[in-house]
Amino acid sequence: MRKIHLMNEASRDATVAFDGVRARAKPALGLPGVELSFRRYVAATEAGRHAGLAAAHGDLAQALIDGDPEIDKEVVGRFIDETAPVYLAASGEVLHVSPRLVDVVFGPDGAERERKDAVNTPGNVSDETPVRWTGRKLPRRDALRRFAFRRTLALKHLDGLTHDFLFAMAEQLAKEDVLVMLGGGAKGKEPLIFQENGTPYRGFLEGRVDGARYKLLLHLSNLEIRVPDAAKA
Repeated sequence: MRKIHLMNEASRDATVAFDGVRARAKPALGLPGVELSFRRYVAATEAGRHAGLAAAHGDLAQALIDGDPEIDKEVVGRFIDETAPVYLAASGEVLHVSPRLVDVVFGPDGAERERKDAVNTPGNVSDETPVRWTGRKLPRRDALRRFAFRRTLALKHLDGLTHDFLFAMAEQLAKEDVLVMLGGGAKGKEPLIFQENGTPYRGFLEGRVDGARYKLLLHLSNLEIRVPDAAKA
């Protein structure tokens, strides 16, 4: 299990585990009792692309009418088992070394504002600095309407002490029927990043209690839902 360094409202911190929440099974495709399998096949080769065909045939339209020059009968239709990623330059040539990454910043009008070399961003959920309660709490109903949640993680205790630590948080949030926002960094104002160069998320902690059992769920969002301003529409 992966771990997260977490601080509660009373500024007590502990390292606990987290795991992904298993999604509900999707509806089965096909007929009852019939197992489906998905396969990938070769659709075209490099010579069958438009640039290659145009160079090989003067009148491409007539060549397509007369035959099937875009189909390599020895390759097209073969079953694909394993694949490996290949990076291409803008010219279509294969890159044999890692490309130089560039961050491009665009303004609200879509125009480019800034271009600079990309910088590696480390993860911040398992650092010495714990993920903090921000003190900002939202009713569950409001949070569901304001944010689109991309992932949900379940926080899990590692021993008796961390069980009491997490249970107390879950119980408090369940009684108040709220979600509390979590933040990274020394002041809790940074987004949560779970791996190097990972997606930055806002974290919302939800608690559920059923007798002696608890669930502490960390909902992650990178999209806030806003009603368009009528004056700007």
